[in-house]
Amino acid sequence: MNFTFRPLDPLGDAELLHGWVTHPKAAFWMMQDAKLEDVERAYMEIAADEHHEALLGLLGGEPAFLMERYDPAHRELAGLYEPEPGDVGMHFLVPATDTPVHGFTRAVITAVVAHLFEDPATARIVVEPDVRNKAVHALNEAVGFAPEREIQKPEKRALLSFCTRERFERAVAA
Repeated sequence: MNFTFRPLDPLGDAELLHGWVTHPKAAFWMMQDAKLEDVERAYMEIAADEHHEALLGLLGGEPAFLMERYDPAHRELAGLYEPEPGDVGMHFLVPATDTPVHGFTRAVITAVVAHLFEDPATARIVVEPDVRNKAVHALNEAVGFAPEREIQKPEKRALLSFCTRERFERAVAA
């Protein structure tokens, strides 16, 4: 699958995102009860943040998933681990669908990680999914993430995991 990326438009894409983040299958996104204005506000804050960015992944020019890139030394993980130069934090969300395509979510995470590693300054990708999100742990492992330890964030117990460029390349070549 050939995905492309574009910056998220916090106002123009809010209605689409609202449907994605409030769906019961997006429970780990923690926006279940968000109103449209809440989604607009949250993504306007990200757009204004020099340490956080939201992108839409497109398939055939149509929005197919959401990804966020952040600086873990300044957002999400600040003070919870020892950041290294070149660390990049990542979140991704594949919207629920009535017609799932086998392998789609794995193709998405592969594209997201590849996109982040296109930046030569990215040395390691950091993720902190909820410890209960077994599906995303399996996806992370499939593209080369190695769990380090559980950490307590204000909103959840998270599994801190890392992926180096070398681990990613080995995982996708296998």
